[in-house]
Amino acid sequence: MNTYQAKNIINVAMAGHSGAGKTSLAEAMLYLAGASDRRGKVGEGNTVCDYDPEEIRRRTSVSTAVAPFEWKNKKINLLDTPGLFDFEGGLYEAARAAESVVIVLAGKSGVSVGTEKAFAAAEQRGLAKIFFVNGLCDEGSDFYGVFEDLKASFGPSVCPIVVPYFEDGKADKYINMLEYKAYDYSGGKPVQVPMPDMGARLEGLRTAIYEAVAETSDELFEKYFSGEEFTPEEVIIGVSQGVKRGTISPVFCGDAMLMRGMEQFMDGLCWLAPSAAEKGGELAVDGDGNPVEIAVNEDAAPAAIVFKTVADPFIGKLSYVKVLSGKITTETQLVNMRTGNVERIGKTVMMCGKKQEDVKAIAAGDIGAIPKLSAVNTGDTLCAPARKITLDPIEYPTPEMSMAVVPKNKGDEDKIAQGIMRLAEEDPTIRFVNNVETKEMVISGMGEQHLDVIVSKLKSKFGVDVTLRSPRVPYRETIRKTVSVQGRHKKQTGGHGQFGDVWIEFAPCDADGLEFAERVVGGAVPKGFFPAVEKGLRDCIAKGPLAGYPVVGLKATLYDGSYHPVDSSEMSFKMAATLAYKAGMPQANPVLLEPIGALKVTVPDANMGDIMGEVNKRRGRVLGMSPADAGYQTVEAEAPMAEMHDFSTYVRQVTQGRGKFTFEFIRYEEAPANVAQKVIEAAKAAGEVE
Repeated sequence: MNTYQAKNIINVAMAGHSGAGKTSLAEAMLYLAGASDRRGKVGEGNTVCDYDPEEIRRRTSVSTAVAPFEWKNKKINLLDTPGLFDFEGGLYEAARAAESVVIVLAGKSGVSVGTEKAFAAAEQRGLAKIFFVNGLCDEGSDFYGVFEDLKASFGPSVCPIVVPYFEDGKADKYINMLEYKAYDYSGGKPVQVPMPDMGARLEGLRTAIYEAVAETSDELFEKYFSGEEFTPEEVIIGVSQGVKRGTISPVFCGDAMLMRGMEQFMDGLCWLAPSAAEKGGELAVDGDGNPVEIAVNEDAAPAAIVFKTVADPFIGKLSYVKVLSGKITTETQLVNMRTGNVERIGKTVMMCGKKQEDVKAIAAGDIGAIPKLSAVNTGDTLCAPARKITLDPIEYPTPEMSMAVVPKNKGDEDKIAQGIMRLAEEDPTIRFVNNVETKEMVISGMGEQHLDVIVSKLKSKFGVDVTLRSPRVPYRETIRKTVSVQGRHKKQTGGHGQFGDVWIEFAPCDADGLEFAERVVGGAVPKGFFPAVEKGLRDCIAKGPLAGYPVVGLKATLYDGSYHPVDSSEMSFKMAATLAYKAGMPQANPVLLEPIGALKVTVPDANMGDIMGEVNKRRGRVLGMSPADAGYQTVEAEAPMAEMHDFSTYVRQVTQGRGKFTFEFIRYEEAPANVAQKVIEAAKAAGEVE
């Protein structure tokens, strides 16, 4: 592949709902441009962008892939993103490296949740937005219905560029509204034909273009609403500038499987999509925390953002980078601003799916990869030691579903932990915690499919079999009554014996664990044995009397006892304290405490009733509501952690993926009697308590 300057490089993220045909569209473009020698199919598992074994097996994208091609003296870097919400992190990675987002819609289903999410991600980063309506040759497709849906959803900025002409129910002809030319694809390749008669529809489409152009400047707005006609030059320049500024969203269409409309779409990208030079500059932060502007300049000091990582246990790491300024070669020294370490570049490559091509340099505006940067993670800034700056990291969505990892073979715990940590380097939406209290390894991800892929990769990449189960809830126990009990440990059968005798008062308090005190008078228990009593009690509170959970809010006061001048020892008094604990706690009205968390759920207005009802069903308390983004509300509530293990699945189902939530622990509360009874019975069945 030739070397290109930033002004001739176009970085495009392919996004949209699962099944819309993003990968098929990328495949068609790569084949037409000669970047691949055969056109793969998702169903056959042989596409350029879906090369991971999990993608081939599932017939869907699970991570972002990079695939460049050359067209009309431009280099176009395609970043194919997953459409499944469980792998939404890939969309944010691609958006960080691109200047435009092509939002692919299916001609049969139109605007869906994935469309909205892709549009929102582009808006968040200030990227150009381009629509492509795919699958127009499929039965039941309705381009003009989809177009009206787009206008209703995203406003007058939606601008038709290429539209189909249906004849006998077939979309064989495609009309370029700016060139005012029609092309027939029935013979396979496009042939220009006379403009068909579209009647009043043509005027409606022209009006849509004029409305979009009018939104690009005050001057054009006034001209349009005063009834003056736009000149063809004003329309073309207005659309081009509007797309680059993000104020116009052009609409193309075609059928990727039958290769219809591809040439016009690729020409449109070259003409409309902003180049890396036009939109690639951004603000960074220098070493003192001051903002500094980074321009896309090949001759400047190098700076790059790592937007994707592939971690293979056999070949090591592969760090995908978007170069913002300068160029990266094997002679370049770069500082990792997160670690402060200097990274030496052994090799630079261009990626096309899984294929690597060695290159001399990755220049400003371009996308490439650097192998074997072991200490570099996704989101890191790599820059010249002489100009240290930090670029904006990638803002990933928060994982919403947690499960405990159970090894099928004993002794695999270390391998599992290492494997998950390596996978988290690839995918920052994975969280991993080794919960010491519950003695569980807990992974968090975006959903059931996400966790299923993690399990599958642990087996295929790291050779460990695991199953998933709901994580244990970290309950606590406490007491509600004050009691005084004796603990007496006596073992005197000849020779050196053991003797310890204590009286302890157990009372509720506000401590996080044990609060120990003493008020012994007259030397009934020597001071030297006080620490042994306290140590015995602290060991005991690790397991409560009800279900074996840690005890909190306990004040233990040593107030009397006795000792033997020969047979008493620290061990004797530790045992006596243990006996007092076991005797006293059941008498002190022990209760089970459950963890309560603060819940914030943001959902569309239409789903408010469902969410509030569900929160109440899960023993939660709704505290209030507040408006969020347009058409959305945020519900604030408190809910027991025990009821939240499958809440993410419910929110996704009821909102079709539009909703999101956070849940954070805040305090412990006494569990209802019926809940406590179930927990206690489960603990007894598991052998946690007698």
